[in-house]
Amino acid sequence: MPFSRFAGRSVTAGVIACIAGTAAAQNFPTKPVFLYTTGAGGGADYAARLIAQGVAVNTGQQVVVENRGGSPIIPAQAVAKAPADGYTILFYSNAVWILPLLQKNVPYDPQKDFVPVTAAASSPNVLVVHPSLPTKTVKDLIALAKARPGELNYAASPIGSAVHLAAELMNAMAGVKVALVPYKDAAGALTALISGEVQLMFPAAGSAMPLLKAGRIRALAVTSAKPSALLPGVPTMAASGLPGFDVEVLYAILAPAGTPPAIVAALNKAIVQAINQPGTKEKFAGAGLEAVGSTPEQLAGAIKNEMTTLGAVIRNAGIKLD
Repeated sequence: MPFSRFAGRSVTAGVIACIAGTAAAQNFPTKPVFLYTTGAGGGADYAARLIAQGVAVNTGQQVVVENRGGSPIIPAQAVAKAPADGYTILFYSNAVWILPLLQKNVPYDPQKDFVPVTAAASSPNVLVVHPSLPTKTVKDLIALAKARPGELNYAASPIGSAVHLAAELMNAMAGVKVALVPYKDAAGALTALISGEVQLMFPAAGSAMPLLKAGRIRALAVTSAKPSALLPGVPTMAASGLPGFDVEVLYAILAPAGTPPAIVAALNKAIVQAINQPGTKEKFAGAGLEAVGSTPEQLAGAIKNEMTTLGAVIRNAGIKLD
């Protein structure tokens, strides 16, 4: 077939598909939307249900939360294989796109099998130390780590989480070697910090807040690029001597690859409106999360940047999951 005829037919087909997608989006949704997420309970599930309620109010259609516990593989694979019509979407943390950097044979490609819809919520980690450690700032901690090489250690769980990667990014950027002490779960890691078994940790802000208020641990900095409303007055790692430092838990909405742009735009509008409803941001904050709401393009950029930055940390530190 001559190129000119092939190109003409391709353009015509593309225009038809675009018109069809736009027409479908004008009435979207006309049936329940299924929102796949992590296991029931916890801040992520709570946020997913807040979003589901808000979207249902905005669209007049039910949003069914489908809980799938354990690894992000199960919900992500289910959404990746779903019809690309906007009725099956994923709400999950950045573990979805970090896991393939840590583990071989993950049965989905985070950039090829999904299209970004919106960044929905975020939660910074916070660098905290045991009160007995004579450090008040990140610069103090780095100086101490350099003066006492191999003597300081940090708690983390699970391997490959933001709790872990934030510490390894600090090691890389500051040129220090604070040693990892792995724990079975986050509660065990925090208990070890409180008891003084380890000197520091990068827990999620939500889990650290009660302990900070009780004076059982001390905060030095948050890991997000900007100061967090969850921890007012606590500086960022970037402003504390490590410019460019940015690690946080980002919760995103993704749809199957091939979902028409008009449907993606309709989803984005309904979800961002739900996030911005009166009282919703306060409810997010109560769960240790900050409401976000972004364009699909902004989320795509965030995913690409994080995979590049943390991918380098993972490779250089030799972090792998079995």
